[in-house]
Amino acid sequence: MFSKTTEYALRATIYIAQKSTVDKKLGIAEIAKAIDSPQSFTAKIIQQLTRGNTLVSSVRGPNGGFYMTEKAKRLPVRVILDLMGEDSKFQTCILGLKQCSEIKPCPMHFEYKPIKEQLISLFADRSIESLAEDINNEHAFINSRNKRG
Repeated sequence: MFSKTTEYALRATIYIAQKSTVDKKLGIAEIAKAIDSPQSFTAKIIQQLTRGNTLVSSVRGPNGGFYMTEKAKRLPVRVILDLMGEDSKFQTCILGLKQCSEIKPCPMHFEYKPIKEQLISLFADRSIESLAEDINNEHAFINSRNKRG
């Protein structure tokens, strides 16, 4: 559904929310390993996520790294999609048609419409923090090495 870059951005943000605090910052190598992503690719993704320090914050230097504030952790998952330029995914036709609407629908329009609304709601209603808590409580995982069973 999303680009590989956005998938890694989602995983990275959830991991940072799970493991970081203002006092405990994470390095690129740790984040990349935790989300099964190449380090250089992870660095580029983190650069996008830190744009404006709205979501992920960074500090340079020997005690530097990446972290999320408590306020940022409470943001909806949709913020990640917006930062990664994927917010339009929910506005486009499932078949990729340029002209798809209620008046001139594609063959899947009406069946996909409630699913699309559920996805929009999911990404708007779930906080990043809630996803991180699911991992902390071992109800979910973001790395196949963490998978139980």
